[in-house]
Amino acid sequence: MSWADLHARTDILHIVLDRAARSDFELNPADPKLFDDIPELQRLFGGPDGVLLALRNRWENHLTVKMENAMEKGVLAIEVYAELCAEQPALRAILDTYDTDRLYFGRPRARALAS
Repeated sequence: MSWADLHARTDILHIVLDRAARSDFELNPADPKLFDDIPELQRLFGGPDGVLLALRNRWENHLTVKMENAMEKGVLAIEVYAELCAEQPALRAILDTYDTDRLYFGRPRARALAS
């Protein structure tokens, strides 16, 4: 993947998150139009499922880092989770709307890790 593709993928994630967060856009995370008319989405992600997997990965990375920092300070996991939900409401809303477990555990590598 080129740097240009990496930046284009990041831009797509930001577009989806911005759409989910904007009430004036007349969209919500459950609206299938959330992924419509985004140039290069199909090529770079293989469709909306690829975007959802990337967003799940983003959430898990942020949560992991926050958890590691919280453990050093003695903060409860539920507090860390709630803090991240408050910091990234659009991301959490998208993940709560779509079955990203189905997508994640449907991948061959993830199935091997889960068993």
